[in-house]
Formats: sequence, C-alpha cells, structure tokens
Amino acid sequence: MEIVVVGRHTEVADRFRRHAEDKLAKVQQLSPSAQRVDVEVTHENNPRLSGVRERVELTVRAKGPVVRAEAAADDRFGALDLAMEKLAERLRRARDRRKDHHRNHTVTPPVDVRPFDPAEHGAPEPPAPTTPSHPGEAVETTIGDGDSPIVIRQKLHSAEPMTMDDALYEMEMVGHDFYLFVDVETSRPSVAYRRRGWTYGVVALDTACDCAEQKVEKSA
Repeated sequence: MEIVVVGRHTEVADRFRRHAEDKLAKVQQLSPSAQRVDVEVTHENNPRLSGVRERVELTVRAKGPVVRAEAAADDRFGALDLAMEKLAERLRRARDRRKDHHRNHTVTPPVDVRPFDPAEHGAPEPPAPTTPSHPGEAVETTIGDGDSPIVIRQKLHSAEPMTMDDALYEMEMVGHDFYLFVDVETSRPSVAYRRRGWTYGVVALDTACDCAEQKVEKSA
C-alpha cells in the first residue's frame, strides 16, 4: 500500500512522514484492498485560528468507494491522530456494509480529487484556468480584493449513476454533509444532504428545460 504525504502551503518534515506511515499501517488491516492513502497537511497562517492551525486530510483509495477523514488541531501530530480515529471508524463501517448488504454490489470507481499537476505528467504548466476542464482537476479563483477576498475552489468529477442509498453511503464515507450524484432511476443530477436528527434530504434538478433558449429570451 502506497502512502503519499504532501503539504499545502507548508513543508512536511521527515519525522511527520514516518509518524504518518506508522499510523496508517492499520489501514491495510481494515481495508485489505487499499492501494493508496493520500495525506494532505495544510497550515493556517491566521493567528486567530491557532487552535486549529494544522489540518490533516486522509484519503483511502481502494477498489471500492473513496473513504476520507479530516481533522484540525494546534499541531499536525494531534490532527493526524484525530483524523485517523475518524478514518478507522468509517473503514469499519465500509467493511461491515460490504459483508452484510453489498456482497454482489458494483461500487463506483474511486475519483482522483487531487489538483492536476502538469509537472507530474511531464507537461509545461499552462496558463491558470478559470474553471476545471477534466475530472480530478481543482481550480481556485479569487473574487474581490482588499482585506477580505473570497476564494472559490471548483472541482470536476466524473459521475456514475447510482441509487439514492448508495449516494447516502458514499456521503458518509467521505464525511461530508452533502453528496452530488446522478440518480440511476431518473438520470437527474441530485444532491443528498444531511438534516437534523439523522435524517436526510435529496434535491434533484429538472434538466428538461432548454437553457440556451431561455438565455436568448432574457437577452432579447
């Protein structure tokens, strides 16, 4: 199993890399099919956020759905421990689900959500795009200036149609409060989201409208 540790806006020392590798050795026991674990470390420079200035995100890539967990603390070693606890729990739930309910279920292939790195692929770095152009790419744009600019990060994912039950399951596995998917029964883009009291909601888009025609009417 490959373990890749990267820093975002920060350097990652060899001591932390070795500690992360020791911690993540447990992943292979909980998910024997795990092929790779990505560890992303982010440092927050804002002094008002010193209590959560170090954030660690763990992503397990296996033959099944992507499983992710993240946590923040005042140091990256503590953040790694917290994230590992969440990850272990989600891996156990994924293992139990496979045993009890989905022995014959075909799961969605994992999606590479890392930003595209031209140097890694031996290509010259192109001008910064304003929107992602292929699956797996993430693009950040800044709106406004001054003391409070707004940073918007856009990601493009490939989508396999799935049931609502599978969408809720994958939402839990990545630890998000929402999950965007294509409903296999209606072929509509849909969003599952968490509500209060362990209930869920789903919003679907009606894509039957002719958006190009509406745009012409508005400009007329």
